[in-house]
Amino acid sequence: MKSTTDLRKELIALGLLDKAREIYLELGDQAAISYIKSNYQLLSKIVHPDLNPENIDKATTLQQSLNRVKVLLSKISDKDLIELIRKKMENHTNGKKRILVVEDEFGLQDMFRVVFLMEGYDVKVAVDGDRGYEVYCEFQPDLIFTDVVMPKMSGLELVAKIREINSNIKVIYISGFFGIKRLKGELDEEVLRYGYPCLSKPFKISKMLELVKDYLDEENYSK
Repeated sequence: MKSTTDLRKELIALGLLDKAREIYLELGDQAAISYIKSNYQLLSKIVHPDLNPENIDKATTLQQSLNRVKVLLSKISDKDLIELIRKKMENHTNGKKRILVVEDEFGLQDMFRVVFLMEGYDVKVAVDGDRGYEVYCEFQPDLIFTDVVMPKMSGLELVAKIREINSNIKVIYISGFFGIKRLKGELDEEVLRYGYPCLSKPFKISKMLELVKDYLDEENYSK
């Protein structure tokens, strides 16, 4: 029982439990189990201290957490893991700035999650605009970091919907249009009207983190 409780805490801290629960609801037991077991291994490679010399203390802390996950996973059955995933996530305030990443590319989702976790943010990830709106309402983030071109609902449509309930929400758009002129024009109008920052893919992680920090540190934000 203690192993399950400890594993739950580690998965929440790493930002993996929310996504596992989403996968469980959409695809079932085995997909959720596979996500947990494969992603902690992937994250171990991304956050290894040797690959992050500029953030070695944070990388070491995350690596230690991932090592604990490996040990704890070996102590519980798949059945217990599914029960852990099924439990409703409690809302918990930890004083950290909250970032909602809305991105439909799975590789980028994990990269953004890990990078922001290493910087000390509380992070949740959504795969499209529809899910992004649901997570926003539950999570109440300080910042929405969203792709523009996504299925179901674009980043622009998502932000417009959120502005109906929070006109002062902070937004950073990430874009890579590949010739979609209509959305490019709409984004230009959005940035001009509301002053939202925008990053064009590909961009340097250091530039992204500097922008996020400076933007969140602004005390007086208005459209």
